[in-house]
Amino acid sequence: MTRTRAPVTGIAPARRRTFQRRLLSWYRRHRRDLPWRRTRNPYHILVSEIMLQQTQVDRVVPKYREWLARYPSLEALARAGAREVREAWYPLGYNIRPVRLRDIARAAIRHHSGKIPSTREDLLALRGIGPYTAGAVLSFAYRKDAPILDTNVRRVLRRIFLGDRAAPSDKLLWSLSEALLPRGNAYDFNQALMDFGATVCSARRPRCPGCPLSRQCVSYPLADASAARSGGLGA
Repeated sequence: MTRTRAPVTGIAPARRRTFQRRLLSWYRRHRRDLPWRRTRNPYHILVSEIMLQQTQVDRVVPKYREWLARYPSLEALARAGAREVREAWYPLGYNIRPVRLRDIARAAIRHHSGKIPSTREDLLALRGIGPYTAGAVLSFAYRKDAPILDTNVRRVLRRIFLGDRAAPSDKLLWSLSEALLPRGNAYDFNQALMDFGATVCSARRPRCPGCPLSRQCVSYPLADASAARSGGLGA
């Protein structure tokens, strides 16, 4: 079966709808039960997103619960010292993250009436929040139609829509993420993209046989040959 590669900005509506439908159907059956998916509290969701940066989910879950027991609100975190939050963060590593999270809490209290901002511009103005984290807070906490692009999402979109195109730019991938977003359902769609990349379209051993998106994936015809060479499609 031959798959054509439409320009990113010109994805056929039927293909977009099929991708959305199949991905969301898969997610309804296989979504991971994670504690930060049981809340809409923007502070709690921000904590999870900062913790998940370069850290595996199974390491984050217990620390997330412990952190919120110790710092249940922005106000509680804002009162903490730098040494204290580093100690509370251990052993997640990248110890600039808890200090920046504490600084975000202080900035939210000073400039945003003690709340995590609900606009992309205000979120990006806070040191320690980049485009992905801003999109995650907007879509997961505020249920806004905001795209995301993390390592897993980047891999899924590149493999399915771009194939072996060399080093697609983040601008291209952000454009693709936004173009695929189903309006009014960004929360489930973005969570689905991340779960799919983490558990099916993984970096080293993607589960291509039986993949519900294989019929749309421009990389799938290469999967057998790639697996024979390296144990899976390239990251």
